[in-house]
Amino acid sequence: MSPKRLFCAAAVSLYCTGLCLIDAGAAFAQTPAPADTPMTTPSAEPADGPGAQGTPSDAPAPPPIAQPAQPAQPAQAPQPAAPTQAAANAAPMTGPVRNVVLVHGAFVDGSSWNGVIAKLQQKGYHVSSVQNPLTSLADDVAATRRVLARQNGPTMLVGHSWGGVVITEAGANAPNVAGLVYVAAIAPDLHESTQDLMKRAAPMPAAQAIMPDANGFLWLDRSKYRAEFAADVPENLTRVLATAQVPIAAKAFGETVSQVAWREKPSWYVLTTKDRAVSPDVEKFMADRMGAKIVPVASSHLAPVSHAGAIADAIDRAARELSRQQ
Repeated sequence: MSPKRLFCAAAVSLYCTGLCLIDAGAAFAQTPAPADTPMTTPSAEPADGPGAQGTPSDAPAPPPIAQPAQPAQPAQAPQPAAPTQAAANAAPMTGPVRNVVLVHGAFVDGSSWNGVIAKLQQKGYHVSSVQNPLTSLADDVAATRRVLARQNGPTMLVGHSWGGVVITEAGANAPNVAGLVYVAAIAPDLHESTQDLMKRAAPMPAAQAIMPDANGFLWLDRSKYRAEFAADVPENLTRVLATAQVPIAAKAFGETVSQVAWREKPSWYVLTTKDRAVSPDVEKFMADRMGAKIVPVASSHLAPVSHAGAIADAIDRAARELSRQQ
């Protein structure tokens, strides 16, 4: 072959090799990274210097490959947010009432419901007893709502004494609260306080046994605890209750409710006819005002302790009646 033809053949071979290299570079540039490999933006030069990718350091860089323009992606319509738990619970629950939440009052704690809890559990109820801090109405309402949030299904909300104020606020707009039971309890109306209601009658004997401390809390005199608060409770037990009493912030009795559960929920009222802490006349006034079904019990103020069986029966009857209405 003549030198001229050899030169032409070599030129054609080099041109084809260049095209292959360009095609290979384009294919490599368009190959997606593996799914489990983090994508990073390459720097102008690899961290390990020239040749780190296996390319000889003196090899010429391939010419830039023009990428086709990507079509504009149509804007996606915003997806609706998943419904929140509050929205899911917006509608009242249906079905039998098998949950009971008990809210204690001042000068006791959740253990004051122990006898009632045992009776209700024997009847097959799922029972929870709130431990109120008694530091303010808002704090006690928050504690009650935390317990309500744990209930699965329709719930009967029960309050004793000061606990009535708490359930009046906490039970409002609570879809899992099927009904309310007030036990010798304060049942205020909108913007009404415990003090407002207690003024409707002459001061009760227990009021004379309440003593404030230097920190703004009220205590019940141990020596008068049984006579004025729990006259029908055995003396050995009242000594324990008086010793373990939980004081209440004095300001709580002046705090008003901003919501009224008994205006939207069916209610029952256990009226303690021998009460020396809350006037039975005031109890009757509150029960009539809310349209509650009254269950009279010849008891002292601490009826959940002295008449646990009667209180459990009242709660059970209320829950059964609500269940039949479902």
